[in-house]
Amino acid sequence: MAAERDHLAASRSALTRMRERTAALDSSAAGDWVSRMYLESAIFARMKALADDPTVPLFFGRLDYDPGHADALGERFYIGRRHVSDEAGEPMVVDWRARISLAFYRASKAEPMGVVLRRRFGFQHGEMTAYEDEALLEGVVEDHSEILESEIERPRVGPMRDIVATIQPEQDVIVRSDLDQSVCVQGAPGTGKTAVGLHRAAFLLYSHRDQLSRQGVLVVGPNASFLRYIGDVLPALGEIDAQQTTIEGLVGATLTRLNAKYAVRGADEPPVATLKGDARLAEVLHRALWSRVQPPTEGLLVPRGSRRWRLAPYEVEEVLAALRARGVRYGAARGMLAQRLAHGILVKMEDSGDSPDDRVQDAVARSREVKRYVDQLWPPVDPARLVLRLLGDPDALAAAAEGVLTAEEQALLLWDRPFKAPTSARWSLADAVLIDEVADLVERTPSLGHVVADEAQDLSPMMLRAVGRRCSTGSTTVLGDLAQATTPWASRSWEDALRHLGKPDAHIEQLTKGFRVPGEVIEYAARLLPTIAPGLEPPTSVRRTRGELEVVRVEDDELLDRLAALVGTAVDRVGSVGLITPDVLLPRVVDALTRAGTGHAVLGDESADAAPVEFQVQLDVVPASLAKGLEFDHVVLLEPAALVAGEADHVTGLRRLYVCLTRAVTSLAVLHTEDLPPELGSP
Repeated sequence: MAAERDHLAASRSALTRMRERTAALDSSAAGDWVSRMYLESAIFARMKALADDPTVPLFFGRLDYDPGHADALGERFYIGRRHVSDEAGEPMVVDWRARISLAFYRASKAEPMGVVLRRRFGFQHGEMTAYEDEALLEGVVEDHSEILESEIERPRVGPMRDIVATIQPEQDVIVRSDLDQSVCVQGAPGTGKTAVGLHRAAFLLYSHRDQLSRQGVLVVGPNASFLRYIGDVLPALGEIDAQQTTIEGLVGATLTRLNAKYAVRGADEPPVATLKGDARLAEVLHRALWSRVQPPTEGLLVPRGSRRWRLAPYEVEEVLAALRARGVRYGAARGMLAQRLAHGILVKMEDSGDSPDDRVQDAVARSREVKRYVDQLWPPVDPARLVLRLLGDPDALAAAAEGVLTAEEQALLLWDRPFKAPTSARWSLADAVLIDEVADLVERTPSLGHVVADEAQDLSPMMLRAVGRRCSTGSTTVLGDLAQATTPWASRSWEDALRHLGKPDAHIEQLTKGFRVPGEVIEYAARLLPTIAPGLEPPTSVRRTRGELEVVRVEDDELLDRLAALVGTAVDRVGSVGLITPDVLLPRVVDALTRAGTGHAVLGDESADAAPVEFQVQLDVVPASLAKGLEFDHVVLLEPAALVAGEADHVTGLRRLYVCLTRAVTSLAVLHTEDLPPELGSP
């Protein structure tokens, strides 16, 4: 133990030297100001990557290799979150993503991968407290690791942590899958699918640094609260380049790119939002856009010097047909049209005996006559105005939707009143997704190198298309659970979702081993699966501790008093506490906690999050609509029946209940006055 602690101290000293050496680099040595700015940016990023948190273990494992191993030759490697080398360049800590670290996660008695001994370290607040050894080439290897178990069950306080020390073999296979392979992870609650997706992003950034630093990596989450919860994972792994956003942020960036002076400020009723999210709307928008291209009614006449050159209407029609046959985007084809028309004029000049060059063609393409003619045949399009016209003009919608949408569906899409300008319209999120679709039809959306889409089961087909456009030439990691689909437009199968995403060949992995949700809790929640997701394999908990489950029924006038007692008991224990309530009961619950003097934070309340707090808030009040993806050591769930009734239909409500039941890591208390949904059975 003393020797291992000495190595830890020496490794921290080496990391400090690496940071000091980086800080000493002189950016003034650059040849020009552009190079200097680039060098300063690189130094800054390197300094952030080398930051050391003394409360976080610098390494968590050790591998001793067989002297006969081809790569390691009997060497010893310490596995950690980042690479640390001594003054001579020898590795003191090896990054967990390096190829030599693979055996830490995959080696077994049956396949030792050249490892003689695997050691795991236990830490408390950054101090080494224990270690465990597995001798893979001799004797019997214990399947159970107390250090691994204690790390998995460590109380959750604050944002989500990385799982780099506890990645399981089936998770590691996903994490280390190739960049060119898109992966879909169907993961039951507590299986670590979100962490797997984030660790895959970190692995790809490490393995393909040059490529992805240029192309970019994006994480798309369900809401801002979820992004704050996972926001520290990638930086803790030394990755600060990946961007994070929501669907609202994704399409909002398109509005910004279009210099739009409007934003999402409206909301659709579920049937309307579901229809706007239908993939058939893509065909409607495509028709509406390309209907703007008009056949010529007269030829093009271009004066040049003392002569006039003319293209006949049939010649122009041939140019238009050729451009449309190329399948390029509307804006790109419009840009080509002027040059194609100018080329036609150039050919006529050559036929008459002239010898014009490319400069003449460019001059003709830029001439007032050609520009005016192009605007008549192929007018410029503002994506928002096109969507505005479709949703406000019955005739325009009928022309574009004929044979695609029924008359009833068209009536459902139309706004109650037409808006004259995009700035006056009350755009909804579904409307913004439609604008994003049109914007891509006009000008191609730039593709990133890799996109991680979490809680993807809740995205509509049109939203999936929006995400897919961001990785059209890259790959994606799709994360979700069909049993937790809680939107009316949610996906019912991953095959359909991947098709809308543009990745039909993505590999689908299923994770069913729960590492976070205790057995008694997951088995109780799994009673809902035959109704909400009959095709899914029920999850199982691999934890030895069964957890605690308490289902309590009280009279209505006792509800708040009993709630305060349950919350008080949970807060007195170690770890985080989440009080999950139906959205409709949120004001009543918050008022009761305030009157009782119980310190709390309200998830999703930005003003409350920003307010100064004089004590460590351990209790989060969580509206049921924001519970997805979060975890708490202790959960108090209020009124399941009201939670189910608050959704659009009974099955969707049961899915929401399934989400809320599976947020607990240690204990779950269900408090209710109304009858529980019959699908749960008796407590």
